Amino acid sequence: MFSDLTLARRLERAEGLANVESVASRARLDPGRGAAWIEVGGAWAMFDGVDSPLTQTFGLGMSAPARPGDLDTIEAFYAERGAPVLHEICPLADPQLLPLLHERGYCPLEFTSILYRPLSPCPAGEQAREAEEQRGVAVRLVGPAEYDLWSRVAAEGWSEYPELAGFMKDVGQVTVERAHTYGFLATLDGAPIASGALSIHDGVALLAGASTVPSGRRRGAQLALLAARLRFAADHGCDLAMMGAAPGSASQRNAERHGFRIAYTRLKWARKAQRGS
Repeated sequence: MFSDLTLARRLERAEGLANVESVASRARLDPGRGAAWIEVGGAWAMFDGVDSPLTQTFGLGMSAPARPGDLDTIEAFYAERGAPVLHEICPLADPQLLPLLHERGYCPLEFTSILYRPLSPCPAGEQAREAEEQRGVAVRLVGPAEYDLWSRVAAEGWSEYPELAGFMKDVGQVTVERAHTYGFLATLDGAPIASGALSIHDGVALLAGASTVPSGRRRGAQLALLAARLRFAADHGCDLAMMGAAPGSASQRNAERHGFRIAYTRLKWARKAQRGS
């Protein structure tokens, strides 16, 4: 499996659909928020609130050429909501897209490493059992009755950063409630110590939501969660797993240790404030 346009289209579509479903989840849970999305030129423009990380586009220039008219529509969508215009751009997108963004006053803002690995049922299952047997960590799939517990555990993993903990609980509730997404908890002696999420689209498993409470770290919880999610994905027909990480981060290193490799580095673009706005 090569890191080419075919692979990039699968990965970007899987993550884009997961984000669209997050916005749809928000609209169900909090209708007053005004969460909405539109599809323009094969890309999704999403709004989840002015400061939400979900408020951005995905897939621009991946399935169709970039056109000024499409950007006009997207920019109007965000202007109507008083939100910034942000685009997650894959380096394999239409080559004409970057000059077009530059002409319209965009600047680069943030890098994300997109990692992937092929899936097969047996290796993931063996890894999950080994992790659980060696560390005493159990992993389970949560149902609706435990969605609040899952989001609380996900938020507690950020408890060292009080300014983020409430925000992460809010995002966690939206994540675990969205369609085609499964929440997993890792427990030690029956107590939940870590969370992880898995979204499935067109045979691609998107791993996200990894968080471990401070008292449960260095017990192998995330290894067990990773393995259990890979096994679940393979058993449900996925042939590919993906995740995003900050370049050179511990998350990227851990992913590479467990069979993932970098497909490409994605770049987020932001539109500079316009005069008079």
